[in-house]
Amino acid sequence: MASVPKKLADHYAKTVSEFQRVLKVAVDRDINEADTVAIVKDIFSDVMGFDKYTEITREYAIRGTFCDLAIKIEDKLQYLVEVKAIGLDLKENHLRQAVNYGANQGVQWVVLTNGVRWELHRIRFEKPVKHELVSSFNFLDLKPKKPEDQETHFLFSREGLDKSAREDYYERVKSVNRFVIGNIVLSDPVVTLIRREVKKLSKGLKLDKSEVDTILRKEVLKRDVIEGEEAAKALARVKQIARKTKKPQKSAMHSEPKSTTSADPVLHEQPESGDGGTD
Repeated sequence: MASVPKKLADHYAKTVSEFQRVLKVAVDRDINEADTVAIVKDIFSDVMGFDKYTEITREYAIRGTFCDLAIKIEDKLQYLVEVKAIGLDLKENHLRQAVNYGANQGVQWVVLTNGVRWELHRIRFEKPVKHELVSSFNFLDLKPKKPEDQETHFLFSREGLDKSAREDYYERVKSVNRFVIGNIVLSDPVVTLIRREVKKLSKGLKLDKSEVDTILRKEVLKRDVIEGEEAAKALARVKQIARKTKKPQKSAMHSEPKSTTSADPVLHEQPESGDGGTD
């Protein structure tokens, strides 16, 4: 993700502290939803840098109903924001409502918040429509001068939009997680490497790749890392990247690269010297 400019970091350090005081008073008073919306709008303006009058719209109309706030830059919707009263816990039905708003408007990014708790979700326009939590934070727990917390705010900010901060962060979230890493561990090159290293521990040790794979699946990796919908998506992503990065093979005469038509060309194992594969 793009680094936070110093001027913006200094701005966050000042304004976040100010709104933490505002939110603490609001929590004590247990303010209603309308008053919470007013505070959230001010946060988007004063902390995150959106113009209060031209870029933030209250009660944005969507098919006969209204979303609490909409962030629009040059007539393009960037965020739909669903706000709940500050004393309410954010729940699945609140998120479902926000996602439905976004899906109806073709907006990929929705924010769900009660002023204290903030969640950034990305909508995937599939059948059925799905969504992913990209970032979340508790505003009262933020350390305004802490770089990690400043980067979190940068995701939501006006300047962050200009620098594609949320898209860059989303790409990182998709690539750096337990599901992707689990499937990389199970790939042929990694299994081959583990097998080779284990064989070094005892001369003449016989060890098949399938044994390594079984141990990884049953004794090393958690089941939810390699099974289920998220694991399947991660596997597909690993395969996709492998296809893109696989180098074309040349014949001994250095002829033109030949295309491969393997049903599953992902991360093929390179044969070990003097090793038939099973010893």
